[in-house]
Amino acid sequence: MLIKSRIFQTPNNSQKGFTLIEILVAIAIIAILLALSAFGFQGAMENTRDTRRKSDLKQYQTALEQYANKNNGFYPGRTGGTDAHSTLCGYLSMTNCPNDPTYNSATGTPIYRYFTSDGGNTGLPQATTNVLWSIIEATSATDYWVVCSNGKSGLTTSSPSGTCPL
Repeated sequence: MLIKSRIFQTPNNSQKGFTLIEILVAIAIIAILLALSAFGFQGAMENTRDTRRKSDLKQYQTALEQYANKNNGFYPGRTGGTDAHSTLCGYLSMTNCPNDPTYNSATGTPIYRYFTSDGGNTGLPQATTNVLWSIIEATSATDYWVVCSNGKSGLTTSSPSGTCPL
């Protein structure tokens, strides 16, 4: 009596698996979905950074108001525009001084800017108004988010100076 083992049996002609075409179609669909999600992700990241910029500038403005309350209503003077992070942190005694989320220390940009219209001596409490601003990413043109000492904040397309553009 002969015993047949499975090892010596011939394989069945019906093979299981995917064809090359099916695999290529699946890869193409995955690639398209990844490409679409990458564009959406980029926009979401820009919006997130812009929201942080707005929050950071509001934080600076709150600290400036506290400074003015202690100094007879005057803000730190500045004869021209300056980097808010390096200039204001010392005057405002902020423990965590925010900087732009895309700040690059090698190039120094982008940064939050601080202007006063009546600067007087730099750093002394002599300014009666101020303007803080940052470039906003998630717009088609070069727009600026501006926070003014008069309480106004919003977008402007003109490069801000010591006078509130809103």
